Amino acid sequence: MENDDIERAGRLILASKYVVSLTGAGVSVESGIRPFRGPGGLWTEYGEPPMDGYQRFLADPKADWERRIKKEGYARELYKTLSKAKPNPAHCALAELEELGILRYLITQNVDNLHRAAGSEKVAEIHGNFSKLRCVQCNTRYETEEISLETLPPHCSRCGGIIKGDTVMFGEPIPTDVLKICQEETGKCDCMLLVGTSAFVYPAAGFPREVKGKGGVLIEVDLYETEITPFCNISLRGKAGEVLPQLVECIKVKLQETGSPL
Repeated sequence: MENDDIERAGRLILASKYVVSLTGAGVSVESGIRPFRGPGGLWTEYGEPPMDGYQRFLADPKADWERRIKKEGYARELYKTLSKAKPNPAHCALAELEELGILRYLITQNVDNLHRAAGSEKVAEIHGNFSKLRCVQCNTRYETEEISLETLPPHCSRCGGIIKGDTVMFGEPIPTDVLKICQEETGKCDCMLLVGTSAFVYPAAGFPREVKGKGGVLIEVDLYETEITPFCNISLRGKAGEVLPQLVECIKVKLQETGSPL
């Protein structure tokens, strides 16, 4: 990657009015979290969850909770890894961009809670958060330790609805509250920073295409070409944990020269 590419990306970001980031598994991998699909993926090794997982949950939530507690199959390794994972320099760089007033919102497809752990506050977790629980009826979210598991399935203290893990299952609609935030932020966005995402899984994959369709800028940070690469104004090839800190430093230098948007 050339310094000119970093410079150009920095100029594009600073020339934009509303920058939003979309992150995917490539960011998590740099914190030691295995991807789900592809070489080395958890589902490649253990097999994918059933495509009607949410419907099975609704049909017998008690049985699903019993499996959740036992952490069978890939879930055992995943939860062990997630509980130990720490934010990497890419997470920290995105949090710093928010602190600088550059990054207005972060949409993540990851469930590992690492963006929040790094200090990002304006985060929409479109596929949920492994450390939280959620009512399927009113979308109220709880920390795991807030909910007693003496009786299964647990029920929401606000509306009485059934509680499940916050992570979105196959066959489950994206929670309406977080989807609304994603749509609103994409609607405002004139520059989307795509980090470690193949832009393959919808509805998240539709967000950068929407931004491009209205004349916005797409900046990609990824080790490899992706399905969204042909639509990007610039693609920065490399590890997010190496590229993003360089990009942030470039932006900070330019802010000192031109004034801060804070």
